[in-house]
Amino acid sequence: MDSQPSRSSGRFENSPPLLTKSVSDASSHSQSLASILNNPHAGKSDGFWWWPSSSSPSIPTPDFLPLSTLPKPGSDIRVPDFQSYLSSISEPFARFHDIQQHAKLESLEDQDDQNALVACLKEVPALFFKEDFELEDGATFKAACPFRSTAENLVTQEKLSQYLDVVELHLVKEISLRSNSFFEAQGQLGDLNSKIVEGCDRIRELKETIRLLDDNLVGSAKKVQELNVRRSELIAHQDKLKLILYVNQALTTLKLLVSSADCAGALDVIDDLQHLLDGDELAGLHCFRHVRDHLAASIDSINSILSAEFMRISIHDTGDVDASITSKFKAQATISINGEGHEVKLDEEETCNLRDRLLPFVIGLLRTAKLPAVLRIYRDTLTADMKTAIKMAVEELLRVLGAQPVDSDFVAGERAVDADGGSSSLASRLRSLSPECFVHLLKAVFLIVQAHLAQASEVKKAIEWILCHLDGHYAADSVAAAIALGAAASETALETDDQVNSSLQLSVQRNSVKVSPAHGKGNDGTTSSTLSRNFRADVLRENAEAVFAACDAAHGRWAKILGVRSPIHSRLRLQEFINIYNITQEFMTATEKIGGRLGYSIRGTLQSQAKAFIDFQHESRMAKMRAILDQENWAEIDVPDEFQAIVTSLFCSESETRELADEVSADIAPSSPKMVLSIDGSPMTEARLPKISQNAEHTVSVPRSESTTQSNETNSRERGRSSTRLLFFRGVGYHMVNCGLILVKILSEFIEMNNSLPGLSSEVVHRVVEILKLFNTRTCQLVLGAGAMQVSGLKSITSKHLALASQVISFTYTIIPELKRILFLKVPETRKGLLILEVDRVAQDYKVHRDEIHSKLVQIMRERLLVHLRGLPQIVESWNRPEDSDTQPSQFARSITKEVGLLQRVLSRTLHELDVQAIFRQVVIFFHSQISEAFLHLDISSPQAKKRMYCDVQHILACIRSLPSDGKSNPPNWGQLDEFVAKNLGDEISQ
Repeated sequence: MDSQPSRSSGRFENSPPLLTKSVSDASSHSQSLASILNNPHAGKSDGFWWWPSSSSPSIPTPDFLPLSTLPKPGSDIRVPDFQSYLSSISEPFARFHDIQQHAKLESLEDQDDQNALVACLKEVPALFFKEDFELEDGATFKAACPFRSTAENLVTQEKLSQYLDVVELHLVKEISLRSNSFFEAQGQLGDLNSKIVEGCDRIRELKETIRLLDDNLVGSAKKVQELNVRRSELIAHQDKLKLILYVNQALTTLKLLVSSADCAGALDVIDDLQHLLDGDELAGLHCFRHVRDHLAASIDSINSILSAEFMRISIHDTGDVDASITSKFKAQATISINGEGHEVKLDEEETCNLRDRLLPFVIGLLRTAKLPAVLRIYRDTLTADMKTAIKMAVEELLRVLGAQPVDSDFVAGERAVDADGGSSSLASRLRSLSPECFVHLLKAVFLIVQAHLAQASEVKKAIEWILCHLDGHYAADSVAAAIALGAAASETALETDDQVNSSLQLSVQRNSVKVSPAHGKGNDGTTSSTLSRNFRADVLRENAEAVFAACDAAHGRWAKILGVRSPIHSRLRLQEFINIYNITQEFMTATEKIGGRLGYSIRGTLQSQAKAFIDFQHESRMAKMRAILDQENWAEIDVPDEFQAIVTSLFCSESETRELADEVSADIAPSSPKMVLSIDGSPMTEARLPKISQNAEHTVSVPRSESTTQSNETNSRERGRSSTRLLFFRGVGYHMVNCGLILVKILSEFIEMNNSLPGLSSEVVHRVVEILKLFNTRTCQLVLGAGAMQVSGLKSITSKHLALASQVISFTYTIIPELKRILFLKVPETRKGLLILEVDRVAQDYKVHRDEIHSKLVQIMRERLLVHLRGLPQIVESWNRPEDSDTQPSQFARSITKEVGLLQRVLSRTLHELDVQAIFRQVVIFFHSQISEAFLHLDISSPQAKKRMYCDVQHILACIRSLPSDGKSNPPNWGQLDEFVAKNLGDEISQ
């Protein structure tokens, strides 16, 4: 249907066609879609259809009629209404119909052709339609013409004629169907033949014309041209002969330059010849077929010469230095490496000389791109030379040092170590050296390594100066060109498999850089700059690796020398091991500064030996501390100045140290013994009461017999003077016993280990904690647990023993915070938390131990009081007898007050005042409670007995009043016994 409804339908009135279409589409979607799909011209005639919007002012709103007036759909449609639609689609429909008819005809023709072929196949056997059908073939002929008899032969001929007629009939039919195209093609073929004949005639005419022109016009000119060509060829041959002569002379010159070791001139000749080989000048000349091989051999010879000279200048000049150092150490007994006097350095003149000597060889190796490879060879040679120099120096020095006398104790230990090996080997001779001789050997090795590394460092700096710091130098352009050539050669070597050809195929690039570097930079500036930077970086990396490899080899040899003596070093004295540790640290610092990297092998070896040393020293000190504690008789001794100096220097501040020094000097100036220094730098005395050994390995307590003698000497001295010498810490004096002083000595040694071995501070703190735990635990077992009665032969554990143990424990508890502060200065932050908890736990154990000792003293006094109170009823019975007229205190009162007074005198002389007050505060409390309670339960029946009780109570109260108190009560130490007297003995008081 048409998309526009008919005006006669009555749906719209007075509306334009476009508006009518829009409104009609809006009111009837099905009719609009049908009209669009059925009308092939809808896209052209109507273009589009759309919904009207309120924003379109140009389209008026249609007026709709009432719905009631609209007729029913389809009631007024007639055939003429479709006339416009039919007229618009009539032409496209006709074309569509023709196409359909044509397709049907073609399908019919194809079907006819297929039918004709089928008919032929039905009448003619398939044998005659095969592609390989040939009657010459015997089998095919027999199958087509069997010839069995004459009659059959005639029949066969008839069939073949019939087959021919059938095929011809169908061929004629096919030709008739295609006759027009066939004859048209035949006509075109005839026209083409005539045109070809005409073209051949024209060609013959042109050839004849050209021949005439050539003979009459250009013959002389052609002859002149031929003569010019011949002249040019002769000139070219002359130039080629000159080139051959030049190449021959260049090869002869190259041989002379190589034989005379003129590498720079030889490389220039090689560049020129290489340029000729890379071009076309020598192409085809059979006489020069081996020139490339000659150039490659010459380059190899030049590289060998340059490499040998580079090695000679860089390495082989250090042999004299090694010999001089070795001879010096042989002649001298000791030598110090501290200070700049023994530091091996080249002066400015020698440095400049080294640079000037290396410059031509480095430039030559850069031009041939062999400098990285030569530096790798130099690295291996330098490493081997370093190892050989160290080994030879050790062997030479062992001949001298091995003949020196050594300590007898050390020799005995060495024999135990070398019992399983021969004594003639280098390792056994190293182990047989004394610590001083071994340090002497290490110093010599140190200087030899320094000499080699100083030379290697100067070579490294010289190469870096040549590559990077030649601005303004006369050879700056040569170095830049050599770097460019070497970068190009190395890049080509990476891209080709043949090393010889890769080194020879760079002549054009080399000469372009050499002749016109500005032009080369303009053409390929970015690539050349990148290659040069990479090549320079490769050379600098190999240069640095050579020095580091030498340092690493020196570290390995040093670590091997230390490893040979590993079982010995753990048993050395503290200062001996620290000497080895310090010189190794100096060696690592010096070599790592030159090499630029850390030496992990030597650091691991040194760390492991330091840990083994700490472990051995700790175990030996733990065993000796157990032996000292087991031999301790818990007798007070004078504190030698050595131990006071240790405490003063380690644990006291500067002001406290000054004040204490003044007090000690004023106190002991008249009879002060002579002071000397021990091997580890601590102050020592020539004559001390307990002879404490300086040897960290042999620090033991004094034997029991010697201790008894010393105790007697101490008692005799006490009679001659008022007080013993105490150990002062922060202004407070402590009474000490032998094991306490040994503990101070051991702690000072661990502090020295901590300061000298900062990398093992955590291990040292662990060992100090273990020592403190052992001392605290074993002291508790021996004193509080009465173990000293079995191991030391003491008859009993007295209050004096307890008081001295309390003093030692109190002193240790007091120095633990300062000890922690000193030890934790070099402990890593990550490990401080756990170690602080361990140290604080040990300090708390010491505090608990001290309080238990004080409680034990109180308990002893309580037990003695209870013992005396058990005999009090018998004493009271004697009071009730008429014949008892004694007015003195009873035996009970006299005994208990005597024992309390004795305890007071012992504790007051030994313990601090606050501790004494704390102990007797508890004694006073249970005295008041126990005695008053006992008197309450007594049967006092006579006045005489009350008087006797009053006398005893007054005697006991007088003793209680004399005991130390805090002064808060008046009268002092008031308690239950005073209340008992006031309540039960008031009459006696009034009398």
